[in-house]
Amino acid sequence: MNLRKLTISSLLLAIGLILHQIVPPILFGMKPDFLLSMMFIAIALCDDYKTTLVIGLAAGILTALTTGFPMGQIPNIIDKIVTSNLIYFLFKFLDKKVNHQVEMAIISIVGTLISGTVFLGSALILFGLPGPFFSLMLGVVLPATIFNLVAVSILYNSAQVALKRIN
Repeated sequence: MNLRKLTISSLLLAIGLILHQIVPPILFGMKPDFLLSMMFIAIALCDDYKTTLVIGLAAGILTALTTGFPMGQIPNIIDKIVTSNLIYFLFKFLDKKVNHQVEMAIISIVGTLISGTVFLGSALILFGLPGPFFSLMLGVVLPATIFNLVAVSILYNSAQVALKRIN
């Protein structure tokens, strides 16, 4: 693992955690998951499987500590670990096939859908849900997908500019 990339990834996750904490609930009491957006950007920048595993585990633990979902700690950890693995392999599949902006848009959409599905599925299996699975997918995960698409587009470009200035 490259120490510099690990440090940048941890800073991105810390920024995502702070944004996750200070942003008020938007839809049905659910907050946008900035930590998920920052996890996607950190995985894009690290390009290493071991670091991806660490990023996924750290993002899961941080999200579990700040969740507002009843009994959402374990589903958050499961969700972030599964999502980080799948996103890493999606990055490898998309590598050099599309430009970076399109790649990040695809990652954002697919990753948020995977994350939401895994989270709700694991919460349903482990503890039950406060509403029907399909309604929560439509009412919470789909709006979060649109939100993350915009957030990742803006934050990824900001991270790229910052990294160019650092170098």
